[in-house]
Amino acid sequence: MKLKKLKKGSLGRVSGFITEDRSYREKLLRMGLTKGAEFTLIRTSFFRGPVELEVKGSRLVLRSDEADGLEVEAL
Repeated sequence: MKLKKLKKGSLGRVSGFITEDRSYREKLLRMGLTKGAEFTLIRTSFFRGPVELEVKGSRLVLRSDEADGLEVEAL
């Protein structure tokens, strides 16, 4: 499922990447969004706005198109 399908406060896990763009995938990996990484969804915005999550003790804000590149599962 896509990240924006989760509700605020939900726990999730990165299960893969939807994007084929290697440089973009490497950017997500450098931010700690590795396959199997668990996170908490802090906030989402309407109308393709940013998504905020907490992963490995850090808070990240992803643009909507960046968030759409992640395949996640709810915990």
